Amino acid sequence: MKILILALSGIGDALMFTPALQLLRNKFPEAEIDAMVMYKGVREIYEQTNLLNSIHYFDFLDASIFSSLRFVLKFRGTYDASINVYPSNRKEYNLINFIIGAKKRAAVHYLRNDFQNLGFLNTERVLENDSLHNVEENILLCEKLFATKFTETPPLLFPQASEDDLFKEKYLIETGIDLHDFVVGFHPGCSTLKNHDKRRWEPEKFSRLGNLLIEKKNAKVFIFGGPEERELQQLVKQNIKSENAFVIKTQSLLQTASIMKRCNIFVTNDSSLMHVASALQLKIVAVIGPTNPNYIYPWKTNYRIASLQLNCAPCFLYSPKPLKCKRVDVQFKCIKELEAEKVLEVIETFLKDDSH
Repeated sequence: MKILILALSGIGDALMFTPALQLLRNKFPEAEIDAMVMYKGVREIYEQTNLLNSIHYFDFLDASIFSSLRFVLKFRGTYDASINVYPSNRKEYNLINFIIGAKKRAAVHYLRNDFQNLGFLNTERVLENDSLHNVEENILLCEKLFATKFTETPPLLFPQASEDDLFKEKYLIETGIDLHDFVVGFHPGCSTLKNHDKRRWEPEKFSRLGNLLIEKKNAKVFIFGGPEERELQQLVKQNIKSENAFVIKTQSLLQTASIMKRCNIFVTNDSSLMHVASALQLKIVAVIGPTNPNYIYPWKTNYRIASLQLNCAPCFLYSPKPLKCKRVDVQFKCIKELEAEKVLEVIETFLKDDSH
């Protein structure tokens, strides 16, 4: 049997499919299970799992329609089953799944804009449930596709290579971080597609929190981000009045993850690095505004959510439409009026638990 995993929607979404991928590999040890991805970070993660036979990487975002179609057609008729990783509520993903032409094509039946996005092109459907985590939706999808029932829900999978651990140790020595330091990681970024940057807690708030942590807890603050977030990292750093704040720059997601492992607590927006932190079993404070936390809470790790819990939230649901706020008083009040002192209180609940 040949199975294709279409993990096109991003790093966090690809990570949240790894529990289902582990279950599939355990059930079908002899199957050829491949993946199609369009982000280098996803390719890095999936290569490390050793659960896939092949990974087909193609940058659909920067490619022409003609070259994208030519790439997809190479795989037409070569797979028995294909799976559109949840969430993937876009017509482009459904068209790719259809063109590849597996007899069984699995995708979630979305509650919003499913027909407009050609969801009917898929043959095996599970109705979306807003109360379920993405991991649970993906497992249900695999159960539907293969008429089976899985009795476990594994953690996210992000294996680490020995050379990345050596990179971490070298970095910690160079920056003078020792075993007794209290290290807090920040990720002030997230995806910018479809106005998703509106989910970000403001960099000034991260800076304020960094100053409070350094003043009250003598913390060392690591500021993480991808290559496209360097300016954002520097913006957070320049407003922290201490040498205890460090901008983390690496050459790969695997190197970033290796340094993240040193963090005692990781404070993050709803982002791909939040899910990396979950896979690394870090203690996480997730700063959540418009997102439905049922979808994306840190999976199988110790976490807290910092949120104003407004009556209008959540308003970010899986749809191809850009993120919008319907409030007339303060746009995106759920994230803009969440103060650093409130997030510090959430962090302190971790510290109280540790002291016990």
